[in-house]
Parts: sequence; structure tokens; C-alpha cells
Amino acid sequence: MALQLQDFPTLVKTQASAVTASCQQLVDMTVGSVTRALLEANASIGLWIQWLIVQVLGATRASTSTGADLDTWVADFGMARFQATSAVGSATFSRYTAGLATSVPAGTLVRTGLGENDQVFMVVADPSNPKWVGNGYSVGASDISVPTRIVAQTPGAGGNVIAGAVTLLANAIPGIDTVTNELPTAGGLDAESDPALRRRFAGFLDSRNRATSQAVGFAIASVRQGLSFTIAERIDASGAVRPGHFTVTVDDGTGTPSNDLIASVAAAVDAVRPIGGTFSVRPPFVMPTSVQMQAVGPATAVSNARAAVLAHIAALPIGAPLTLTRLYQVAYSADTSITNLSGALINGASADLVPPVFGLLRPSTIVVHS
Repeated sequence: MALQLQDFPTLVKTQASAVTASCQQLVDMTVGSVTRALLEANASIGLWIQWLIVQVLGATRASTSTGADLDTWVADFGMARFQATSAVGSATFSRYTAGLATSVPAGTLVRTGLGENDQVFMVVADPSNPKWVGNGYSVGASDISVPTRIVAQTPGAGGNVIAGAVTLLANAIPGIDTVTNELPTAGGLDAESDPALRRRFAGFLDSRNRATSQAVGFAIASVRQGLSFTIAERIDASGAVRPGHFTVTVDDGTGTPSNDLIASVAAAVDAVRPIGGTFSVRPPFVMPTSVQMQAVGPATAVSNARAAVLAHIAALPIGAPLTLTRLYQVAYSADTSITNLSGALINGASADLVPPVFGLLRPSTIVVHS
């Protein structure tokens, strides 16, 4: 519904017209007069009431609700917003010279810096690490360093920091001099945005009482954030034709989703699958992809082209092919100073690379040279 909203001058003019029409003599409407002050006061109250009406109208529909109002909307249907998750990674604690045995206890804090975007990480237990003993990571008398597992203290994508960003010890540890993360931290996700929650809510409504691919897709998407998947009908997990069966290929961005994630997806799909139908859930078949290409242009342009090709392949979804023409387009678009591209090879062949329906192309060796 389109509201007939009025601004402050219009509200004052409308009231003035009504007062003038009701009086049989001239009314003083000059600035500072009592009548003008009353009209302007009423206009201010009218603006406030209009604002309240707009706020109430916005909260009455999921498509216009925001924040907590949208959360209460979807909660009535048993849905909830995905919350932010913390980034995880590893940090190596080191010392300049070997000496007495020491340890890095769980709960130790490290950070990226002391600026506005400072990220704080905490050392947590990792029983799979052979250095984990008792409540800390053991540093033997002859050891110079020890790797540990860290988790960001503030959930969200801000915890995904580059390699070498973690450099400060927030807690002094006897016998330890430095700390660094040799690999980037990953896995940090911001809370689900309002537009994303609205799209998922629409999928929830559209998938009710249906044993369709849309219902299966909504069930998979509701397991957690950051999942990509494909649904292949009449195909089993090996790629063979199998009537009455469908195969779900799911990935969490790593190419090797955990068994727990596969089991969670299978349970979600089982709740909405058609009666009498069977299905499989499998991880993607990762296909290492090498690219070789010759470029003519400045060194920085060639480097930009390589980075663009690498990013393009890394972003390909499950089952998506890699074509030679697209490689040329991506490389040309990376830098306008590139004058020519030639000799593109994918896995050593001058042909498109088409994976199976459950295949996932990921970059291995990318060479763009001048």
C-alpha cells in the first residue's frame, strides 16, 4: 500500500488553508505569530505520527521487516537467522633459542595488532596435535617452536585474516618470544543478512508439502551457511543411471566436507524426500586444474591476468566446466594493458574441461607468462 505522506511545509500549508477557510476575517500567519506556532507544532506531531505509521507498516511484512522484526517474523514458522561463526586457524609460537621446557596453555590470547581492526584469537585444545598434553601445547627443551590451534574471539568474517597477520602475544608466556600464523585463518562468517534470510524464508514457504528439488535444496541450504550443492536426478553416487534415485553433491568451500556435514545433509534431505525414492549424498570429486597461457603486456598486467584466472577457477561451482574462451575473456578483463593472449592450455590440452556432474574444478598450477 502506498502511503500518502506529506512533508513539513505541506502539513503547515494544509492547516493554514483549513484555518483561513473557516474564519470570516484575516488571520495573522506571519512567522512568530501564535497561530503560525500552533500550526507548526501540529505539523511536527504529524511528521512523528507518519514515522510511526511507516515503522508499523514495515514490521507487518517479512519483505519490509528488518533486524529483530524480521527474526520474529520467521520465528513464527520455526526458522531462525544463521548466527555469525568464528574463524579458525593455526598459530606457531616460537623462541629464539632452545632452553627449558615450557608450554602454551589453552586460553592464551594472541592478536593481529592494536588498531581499530584488531582481531583477537584464543588458543584452544587440539587433541590430534601430538604436542597437546594436559591443558596446553608442550614445548620441549630442544624445541624452537610449536603449532597450535586458534579461534577468533569475535565471530564474523573479520576473523579471516591473511597469513602473517597474527604477530602479538596478548599474554606473556615464559620461554616464548614470538607468534605468527603461517596460513590464513578461515571459516569466519557474518550473521545471515536480512536479504539472505528473506530469500531463505521464501524458499521455506515455496517448499512446504512438496517433495521437489526445491524442497530438497531448501533443506540442504538450511543445514548451515556457505554450502554449495547440486542435485542430479536418476543418477547414483558413481554417476551411473539409476531410476528413482537422486544424488546430492555438497561442498563447504574446502572440497573435502567432513563426514559429520555429509551426515547432517543426508538427515535434512531424508526429511523431505519423496516416499519410495532413494538418494545419496556425496562430497565433490575434486579435479586439479592447471592452466598455461601466453600474454603480451607489462609484467603487472600479466600478474593481474594470472590472479584473475586463478580466482575464476576457484569460484567455479560443482559441475561447472572451464572453457578456453572464458579463460581468454577473464584474462583480457583483468587488465586493459594486455594486448594479446595465446596458447591457452587446460591440463595440457587445448580443449575445454568438462567435469562430471559431481566434479569440482580447483586450480593447481596457473602459469601466465609473457
